[in-house]
Parts: sequence; structure tokens; C-alpha cells
Amino acid sequence: MSYDKVKSANTLLIGAKQTKKAIQQGKAHEIVIAEDAEPHITQSLIQLCRNHGVAVHYVDSMEKLGKACGIDVSAATAAILD
Repeated sequence: MSYDKVKSANTLLIGAKQTKKAIQQGKAHEIVIAEDAEPHITQSLIQLCRNHGVAVHYVDSMEKLGKACGIDVSAATAAILD
């Protein structure tokens, strides 16, 4: 998945906690996980996505994911809601 999809998303939630809530509430269409994020953060989200049928996509960098999301800090995950 390219960062362009994240940049063009109309509704986006950033961060592991917000992503988890969106999955549990059935609002997340798909999520994006940075490959350099800590596994203890991402593993539970991946399992949650499997349980809820949410697509998981990977990008290579937390820093680049944060920039694609329009924030000045790194992001481990983002949920695309549209």
C-alpha cells in the first residue's frame, strides 16, 4: 500500500488506541501498520482485524506514515474509515 491512499482518505484515525476503538466499533474499513512499529503494539491489532474481517496493509516507516497522516510525529498505525 502506498502512502497516497492514507493521504487521500477522507476519514482517518491515527494511533494504536484510536485504531483499536475503530475496529471494535466496526468503523474501520482497513488499517495501515508501519513495519518498524513495535510488535507488542501491532500484534493485538492484527489479531483484532482478523477477528473483525478488517483489511491490514503495511508501510515501511512510522515517520512516513505520520507525515502521510498530516501530523508532525511518527505513527505506528492508522485506520481508514471511508
